[in-house]
Amino acid sequence: MNKIIFKTILTVVGLTFLFIPAISRADQAANEPETFKAKVIEVMAVKEITREDGSKFKQQNLKLQGLEGKWKGKEIIYNGISDIEVADAGFYKTGDKVFVEGYTDESGEMVYYVVDFVRSGYIYLLTAIFVIMTLLVGRFKGFKALLSLFASFIIIIKFILPQILAGRDPFLISLIGSLVILAIIIYLTEGFNKKSHLAVLSVLISLFVTLILSVIFADLTRLTGFSQEESAFLIGVGQAVINFKGLLLAGFIIGAVGVLDDIIIGQIEAVEQIKEANPNLPSGKVFILAYRVGNAHLGAIINTLFLTYVGASLPLLLLFVLNTNGVTFSRLINTEIVSTEIVRTLVGSIGVILSMPIATFLASLKSKKSITK
Repeated sequence: MNKIIFKTILTVVGLTFLFIPAISRADQAANEPETFKAKVIEVMAVKEITREDGSKFKQQNLKLQGLEGKWKGKEIIYNGISDIEVADAGFYKTGDKVFVEGYTDESGEMVYYVVDFVRSGYIYLLTAIFVIMTLLVGRFKGFKALLSLFASFIIIIKFILPQILAGRDPFLISLIGSLVILAIIIYLTEGFNKKSHLAVLSVLISLFVTLILSVIFADLTRLTGFSQEESAFLIGVGQAVINFKGLLLAGFIIGAVGVLDDIIIGQIEAVEQIKEANPNLPSGKVFILAYRVGNAHLGAIINTLFLTYVGASLPLLLLFVLNTNGVTFSRLINTEIVSTEIVRTLVGSIGVILSMPIATFLASLKSKKSITK
């Protein structure tokens, strides 16, 4: 009898330990926040708070109505007024659509937080305006440009990013993906002709130089790829280890691709138009005239490239201008986050600078015959 009781106790204990992980997982899943869309139907209260530096922010209590899933039609109260200072609290109005997170607290009650605006509707509207303007101005060529843009997006989402997450070398994968993107863009928008062949060849040469400079100076400046805050969130994500230095170099290449395509196609087109205006011009003269056109274009492109990087880094630049910690200029440019942006900008700019004479020279050599044939 005692043996039976003992075996029963062991069985109960064993089953308990067997099901504890499943129960824990179920509890964890139940307590995980659920995100859903809701609409602000009433601003119940507003509190304005002044920070120590004199700046102000507002907190709100809101009445919301769920818009999807099990929350649809349900009224929800969001108590946003508290003693906690929020860095970038949104200010919501009646009629605004927002994202809400809801979860069950320790007492079993539902707690809700408004986390952000729903912006997708306006993004879709802006996208529609972009498509319409591209088609109205560019017509059939604009349509082909949109197709190439869509193809580029698919290659990045379906090939480049999954391969990087699978542990492949980001540098090599981005190089292959960029070349495929360029081939699609050039041949789709310009057609399968000598102009397109010259453009692809010019891009390959310019991109090769950019690659060499990226590898050399990323190594010399000891860039690791961890300067960006987002990189920390990729550690341990997925089944494979991500090569962050390769990811950094991949960003250099993808960032330079679009600009190279722009100036190279422009230079080949300039050579073609000059030769068409005066078919008797020798190749050397055609090169000189097209080179002058390229010089004007080159200055604008380099400034565009520089200002694009500056625009993306404005908050960082403001912190350095404020210089609350007394950091010297020498120390500033030696921080990895700043060094990364400097190397990225200069490497891309050098690739762009070289692409202009390369494309002009190759197109001029072929100018004895029509480039588009």
